[in-house]
Amino acid sequence: MSDTIVLIPARLSSTRLPGKPLAEIGGAPMIVHVMRKALMAQVGDVVVATDSEAVAAAVEKAGGRAVMTRADHVSGSDRIYEALEALDPEHRCQRVVNVQGDLPTLDPADIQAALQPLADPAVDIATLAAEIRDPAELTNPNVVKVTGETVAPGRLRATAFTRADAAGRGPHYHHIGLYVYRRAALARFVKLPPSANEKREKLEQLRALDAGMRIDVAVVASVPLGVDTPQELAKARQILKT
Repeated sequence: MSDTIVLIPARLSSTRLPGKPLAEIGGAPMIVHVMRKALMAQVGDVVVATDSEAVAAAVEKAGGRAVMTRADHVSGSDRIYEALEALDPEHRCQRVVNVQGDLPTLDPADIQAALQPLADPAVDIATLAAEIRDPAELTNPNVVKVTGETVAPGRLRATAFTRADAAGRGPHYHHIGLYVYRRAALARFVKLPPSANEKREKLEQLRALDAGMRIDVAVVASVPLGVDTPQELAKARQILKT
């Protein structure tokens, strides 16, 4: 076990796209595409954390590693924490990368970029964003926007996350839901109760900000396609067509 682990939470139930992790894209299940992108990043061990025997079997058939977790987790962060404690009870891993299992077009270089803010010992959690260039995204509530203070070229210290319309002069940033936690920060985070801002915006990362945890953002070139609907699945199939 290295000091960094990539955990990909995957649950089979999805209201908008049932069976999403096993949806076929270019001859392989979506979860396998995400696993392969994480392996290509070469930042540490890669494990899929799931509550589904079918997902675990698909991952293992593709040569990957899966760990079973409880079915009652309310969030991916809770699922990866259970997986982390099971996989590494000796606490060798000190950096935990949470890669969503519905990002089959994710650039492996972006996973590497997400680790960079943790070189600063003051940072608890790192994440990603890309500059918004499509004006329609500025007023789309499904696009989470992040604002922050520039602390270095291509890096922000997050001050807010919101679904509200972007306001004021830009640049404005589209948040990408990939996170890198210090292990101690993840352990603290999953024990915190949901905050008022988190409940209002339905954004889990606000719990960390409201608790005084520092989140820094690495700015990358583009937003990977998140697959939540049949239409997005069709788009992913077109992009990854072989």
